[in-house]
Amino acid sequence: MPGSVTKKALERLYRKYNRRSCVHPDPLEFLYAYDELADREVAGMVAAALAYGRVVQILKSVGAVLEVLGPAPARMLLSTAPETVSKRLCGFVHRFATADRVCALLAGIRQVLVRHGTLQDCFCAHRSSDEKNGAAALNGLVEEILAGAGGNPGHLLPLPSRKSACKRLHLFLRWMVRSDAVDPGGWDRVSPASLIVPLDVHMHRVGRMLGFTNRRAGDLKTALEVTEGFRRFCPEDPVRYDFALTRVGMRGDSSFRELFQEGGNKPGRPGKS
Repeated sequence: MPGSVTKKALERLYRKYNRRSCVHPDPLEFLYAYDELADREVAGMVAAALAYGRVVQILKSVGAVLEVLGPAPARMLLSTAPETVSKRLCGFVHRFATADRVCALLAGIRQVLVRHGTLQDCFCAHRSSDEKNGAAALNGLVEEILAGAGGNPGHLLPLPSRKSACKRLHLFLRWMVRSDAVDPGGWDRVSPASLIVPLDVHMHRVGRMLGFTNRRAGDLKTALEVTEGFRRFCPEDPVRYDFALTRVGMRGDSSFRELFQEGGNKPGRPGKS
């Protein structure tokens, strides 16, 4: 086990923060409104795609798109012409994402639903039996969405094969695959063991502090190294502590002391790379 932290410390943080009352403000909270898998998938993809920038603006933007899609987003996409959706989203802007980008994303999702029924079915259709993680399957899902988009979603939907960390896509997978007090789940054909940590600046820093990676580039390779670090504590669910650790980060640097209170441990000091 890494010497700078114990499983007991991570579990303590999980018990403290991994609860529904700690979710707000987070785009994840939108997913709780949908019982049907296909609806939750659509809401999750929209929420993850727009999950950048100030959280107040994220919640406002996600809410605006989901309001247009109504209480059954998947059914609405399947029964409504893309041109109609585009008209209803006219004027929408989230930072540098325009309505055209969002509409292209929704059109691509619609085509996947037509072809596969759910995004999970599409994901699983691209999964290899010997694949350790879901990177290739995720890339296949994204390629199908892009192929059916009829436009360019741009930065809203990065292609995993380009080896970026794709934090927002892996956040979507965490929401859909894991099932506990925070993550609503629904993808019962995908194992949490295959998940990759949604790597942002905060989780990259955590990974370096815990000695899981020495790398400075926040790319897929680093995300895999950080995931492997957490896998040593929880091989069946390496992303188990992601939500709790993001909540610690929101409270400020001093809160990281909670990670190292067991046995006098201190943060790791990875070298340069």
